[in-house]
Order: sequence, then structure tokens, then C-alpha cells
Amino acid sequence: MAGIKSLVKDTAIYGLSSIVGRFLNWMLVPLYTIMFPVEEYGVVTFVYSVVALAMVILTYGMETGFFRFGNHEKWTDPMEVYSTSLMSLGVSSAAFVVLVLAFLDPVTRWMECDGHPSYVVIMALCVALDAFMTIPFAYLRYRKRPMRFATLKLINIGLNIGLNLFFILLCPKMLELWPETVSHFYDPGFGIGYIFLSNLIASAVNMVLLIPELRGFRWRFNATLWRAMIAYSAPLLVLGVAGVMNQTIDKILYPHLVSDPEEAMYGLGIYGANYKIGLLLLVFLQAFRFAYEPFIFARSKEAAQQSGSDGTAQRNRAYSDAMKYFVIFALFIFLGVMYYLDFIRYLISPRYFSGLKVVPLIMLGELFFGVFFNLSVWYKLTDRTVYGMWFSLFGLTVTLVLNVVLVPRIGYMGCAVAAMCSYGSMMVASYLIGQRKFPIAYHVRRLGVYALLAAVLYAVGYYGINMLGLHAAVAAGLRLVLLAVYVLVFVRMEKINPRTELRAILHRR
Repeated sequence: MAGIKSLVKDTAIYGLSSIVGRFLNWMLVPLYTIMFPVEEYGVVTFVYSVVALAMVILTYGMETGFFRFGNHEKWTDPMEVYSTSLMSLGVSSAAFVVLVLAFLDPVTRWMECDGHPSYVVIMALCVALDAFMTIPFAYLRYRKRPMRFATLKLINIGLNIGLNLFFILLCPKMLELWPETVSHFYDPGFGIGYIFLSNLIASAVNMVLLIPELRGFRWRFNATLWRAMIAYSAPLLVLGVAGVMNQTIDKILYPHLVSDPEEAMYGLGIYGANYKIGLLLLVFLQAFRFAYEPFIFARSKEAAQQSGSDGTAQRNRAYSDAMKYFVIFALFIFLGVMYYLDFIRYLISPRYFSGLKVVPLIMLGELFFGVFFNLSVWYKLTDRTVYGMWFSLFGLTVTLVLNVVLVPRIGYMGCAVAAMCSYGSMMVASYLIGQRKFPIAYHVRRLGVYALLAAVLYAVGYYGINMLGLHAAVAAGLRLVLLAVYVLVFVRMEKINPRTELRAILHRR
């Protein structure tokens, strides 16, 4: 039990750095959308979509491979595993930079960075550094040093944000008032390049701070071990590529599916900014994911220790309840964001408001992905993770087909529809197959009631109130009442006594 508590505590620390990082980086979106033209933000969206894919390819599952072989009974020296992993990623990351430099001109054109090859060089170096650093960060987790892990991650995030503010806000003002202070290093024409440069500097500083993790052991490369790690990690690479392409391929394909190049970057900028708003649900999903995996494996272990069917029934009931509460809270967040989108939208420039119609589709897609993640319990507990790969590839196929069909006809709305349908298809496929392979009695009917309730409240609170043309404050008040109705129905259906729950919380404190 102490081990489970330690796992949950460490997970919370890792989760904090990830969630805070996502939220703070998300808060840079208003800065970018206000300070840069829509077309330039489209380039930023495209570049970072390619970067996300490059990161998965350049790490090629080696992080998970390190954990597996670092605890493997055959390889008794974890530091040999660590050293082999470091050298493998070090060589491949360096080779990646060399390849980019060798084909810089065509890569620059493909990355929509014509006239700015320095953008590509900067991001190539950044991706190479970040890929290499996945192993030292994995080593910190292996050594159970969550505080150092979280501290380094937060330093990276804070430095990146600080440099963005310095280059994008402060330097132009200083150039105007005191040009001699910044003119020797600041060039206004570099534009969005300062976003990439900030990222590179933050990554380089992180690399320096990780030097202690790169010393104090003998560097050696075990070719036999490396081949075993590559064989183990190859399926994870396929899964990772398929997963990240599900999230980014729409943005990568978009410029090639729209006939007018200028319109392509403009539309991609609109879509990219509003996509970020839709990802508000992802913050909740990220927090849930960090807590859920320790939860499911702990319940599986407890069930194995109990004799008979009672343990299995209790375990499956716990999984079913976890799914139920996830959907309940995710629908609540969906309603909250949509109800107050008139206020939330000011986190981006008014130039991007035309793309707000993608927000509900993106949020529904993230909700479907959250349900899919809950459903993944069956193949994780039965060691059939290959199904996760097939589901991701299936979702990717749906994404590709719908983007090719819809984007030329309805623009970036096609990307949003494809994302929602892709995650929805993965969710349905995982449920249907999972019920045959590892049956769990989910509260399907009750979840259907909550989904129907949320749909009705969404229609009334968003479209209905908008049609009445009420004052913003009055509309906000009515929507708050509708949210209270949702909570009241939840409390009544789940037979929750708020006073009892509050007393229990206060007593635990």
C-alpha cells in the first residue's frame, strides 16, 4: 500500500509540471495572435505540428525501452542501459541535424518558411536537444526524483515564456525608446523566429542543467542490448507516430489541400488559434491520465490478491465508476467553456473569431479521446497493447480520408470534423472489441442520460439564449443557472449528500 501511495504522490508531481506547462504555454496563444499576422501564426502552427511528429520519430520509443530494460532481469546493470540509450539518441539526434542542414533549402520550402532558413535550423537543433533529453529525464523518474524532474521542467517553461515576452513585447518597445540597448542583437524582421529562438535557448539551458545526470558513470555502448531495445521499442514507435499524427496531420496537410498558398496559411492560423481554445478540456484530461493509470493497475493488483469473483467484480466496478465520473466532469467542462465562450474568446485576437465554430467539435473530439483512454484499461491489463496501435492507425486512417475529402470543400472546418470523427471512431471500436475481450459493465444508459442532458442544456444555454439577444451579464447569469441544473441532476442521480461529503473532506483535513 505504501508503494501505491508513493506512486500516486510521484504521479501528482509529474502531472503538476505537465499540466502547469501546458496551461502556461497555452497562455502564450493570446500574445501570438495579437502580435503577429494571422498568416504568420499559421506558419507557427504548421512548424510545431511537424515538430511534434519529429519528436516521436527521433525518440523512437527509447524512453519506454529504457524503463523496460532498466528493470529487466537479464540486464543487471541499469547504467549500461542508460548509457546505451543516451548514445543511441545522441547519434540519431546529431544525424537528424546533419540531414536537415544538408537539405536545408527543400526542407525550408516544405516547412512554409521560405526566406527564413534560420527558422528551420533553430527548430532542428531544438528538436534534437529535446529528443536527447528524454533519456536523462527518464533517468530522473527511474531514480524516483520527481522534484528535480518537475523543477527542471518548470524552469524550461518559465524561461521559454520569459524569453517570449522579452523578444516579442519588451524588445520592440526598447528599440523604439532606447535603440542602442537592443539594436545589436534584436531584428524586428526576424518576427516569429523569436518564438523558435526562445524555445531553443530554454532547451539549451535545460541541457546544461542536466549535466549532473550525464556524469558519474562509465559511458559504454552494448550493441546486443541496443538491438533488443530497438526490437522492443519499434511497435511503440508505430503507436506513437500514429497517435501524434492523429493530433497534427490535419495541420500538416492543410496547406497542401488548399489551392491558394496565402489563404492556406491564413486559414491554418485561424484554425490553430481556435484549436487551442478547444484544448481547454485537455488540461482536465491530462490531470486525469496521470492519476488513472496508477489507479487501474492498483485495482488490478488488489483483485488478483482477492480470491473468487468478488475481487474481479469490485475491480470492474471501480473502472466503470471512473469512466462515469470522467464523462460527467468532462461534459460539465464542455458546457462551461461553451456557455462562456463569449468571454473566453478574448484570449485570442478578434481577428481569429471567425474560427470559433470549430471549438465545440474539437472539445467533443477530446471528450471522445478521454473515453477512449478510459477504455484502454482492457488491453493494458491483458498485455494486448498492440490493439492500441491498431486503434491509433484506424483513427489516423479516418483523419486522413476525411481531411482529403472535406478540407478542399469546407476549409478548416473539415479538419475539426475529421478530428472529432477520428476519436469517435477509435472510442467506438475500442468499446466494441473491449466488451468481447475484457467485459466491463459500464454505466452506458446513465452516461447516455448525462450526454442527452448536456446536449439539451447546450442547445438551450448557447443557441437559445443567443437568439434572445440578452445583455451579456443576464445571459451569463442564466447560463450559470443551467450549469447548476446539470450539477443538481448529477447529485440527485448519484445520490450524493453534499453535507456528508463536505464533512468527510473537512474531517480528513
